[in-house]
Amino acid sequence: MAHTNESVVSEFVLLGLSTSWELQLFFFAIFSMVYMTSVLGNIMIIVIISSDSHLNSPMYFLLSNLSFIDICQSNFATPKMLVDFFVEYKTISFEGCMAQIFLLHSFVGSEMMLLVAMAYDRFIAICKPLHYSTIINRRLCIIFVFISWSVGILHSVSHLAFTVNLPFCGPNEVDSFFCDLPLVTELACMDTYEMEIMTLINSGLISLSCFLALMISYTIIVITVWRRSSSGSSKALSTLTAHITVVILFFGPCIYFYIWPFSRLSTDKFLSVFYIVCTPMLNPIIYSLRNEDVKSAMRKLRSHHLNWKN
Repeated sequence: MAHTNESVVSEFVLLGLSTSWELQLFFFAIFSMVYMTSVLGNIMIIVIISSDSHLNSPMYFLLSNLSFIDICQSNFATPKMLVDFFVEYKTISFEGCMAQIFLLHSFVGSEMMLLVAMAYDRFIAICKPLHYSTIINRRLCIIFVFISWSVGILHSVSHLAFTVNLPFCGPNEVDSFFCDLPLVTELACMDTYEMEIMTLINSGLISLSCFLALMISYTIIVITVWRRSSSGSSKALSTLTAHITVVILFFGPCIYFYIWPFSRLSTDKFLSVFYIVCTPMLNPIIYSLRNEDVKSAMRKLRSHHLNWKN
């Protein structure tokens, strides 16, 4: 696969979600609300955790970092998609396209690893509660966050190192609203079978390994919780339900995209919308609705704000 970059494509054309003007206006209205909910909701989670001393625990430190990643994921492609609803000829520069690929895989890889760290935190808290304070501390959580970002960036660089040097010498239409790696790879003027296999192995390995680790961890945790009968166990089960819901909704589309063969169905772009646009909204909605500590902190912050205004 050693060759020089013979690319003559300076920009890619994004075909978007629809050519219907009415549908594009409808999508703009819906996804604008989803985008604002995602960004403001995750900012709210970070503010609440930072301002409430009762949430000064490793789990909420990791949760605030998860919200930060979701804010990043909300902004790498969605704002351009919203603007492009009002543009007939939707284009993105070659450099912008490569940047989107890099950012997407960095954020997704980082979030996968962070979800594993959060599962480990819950595993120790529930299965080994007497040792929790000695095992899980702020220093370890910072290491978890550092490892998460490192793995995500390395995972992304491994994709980009091959993609950026592919020869793009003609076709430049991407049948999506952002630069999706498999769709961009298909436009190269060469046989990309080996590249596709490497992509499947790379993304499939990190996706499946993280998903299996999470499912095994949460299975053990749920069994442990069910064997206990107390209010504390009920609270733990409520927290676990939120964690497991986020994991399933996050990994479902990801595993589908990178374990399934490269041939895509027409409905896949709408699954991409859910993954790119809607997934970052899951964190604030699920955790704010399912977590009593977060809801209590929200009420205190609201009452403090009202008292300050009065």
